[in-house]
Amino acid sequence: MNASKTILYIAMSLDGYIARLDGSVDWLFDVEGDGGDNGYAAFYQTIGSVVMGRSTYEEVLTLSEEFLYADRPAYVLSRSEHPPAPHVQFTTEHMETLIPRLKETSEGDVWIVGGGLLVQSVMETQLLDEIEVAVIPKVLGEGIPLFPKGTSPALLKMVRTQTLGQIISIRYEVQRSPASRGFITG
Repeated sequence: MNASKTILYIAMSLDGYIARLDGSVDWLFDVEGDGGDNGYAAFYQTIGSVVMGRSTYEEVLTLSEEFLYADRPAYVLSRSEHPPAPHVQFTTEHMETLIPRLKETSEGDVWIVGGGLLVQSVMETQLLDEIEVAVIPKVLGEGIPLFPKGTSPALLKMVRTQTLGQIISIRYEVQRSPASRGFITG
């Protein structure tokens, strides 16, 4: 069996935002894609578990009457205790233990759903293996950035691009160096 990977799979505006300032992703719904699901179903079949921040979880709840990831183990990182919720496990576990544990136990890859602070933290701890970004041809002007100020530098290697209508999807492998925290020189 192949080792599980930790993958950030996310949509971003051309100017680098993953959501409006209020967390809304309504700007994603009128983009001309490939006429289908823009590769989502094929990607989702590779996923064994999902991890997201609390704000992303709250936004996901507004997108559908049914929890979108109910058929996968879903973990919501939160700094505070929450009452039990159907289909998710709230956790205060540190990513340095959670992500490796999920990579060992998931029957598929670990999907980092978002948001920006979670992305920043996963990159800082060097737990991210791949990034797939769907670049949406819209300029929002402001919002929640994919890579917030202070995100650890990283070198990425492009492994695939796809054109999905007006969307460009780019898959990168995160390059690692034992001598530095996430950035390779030379």
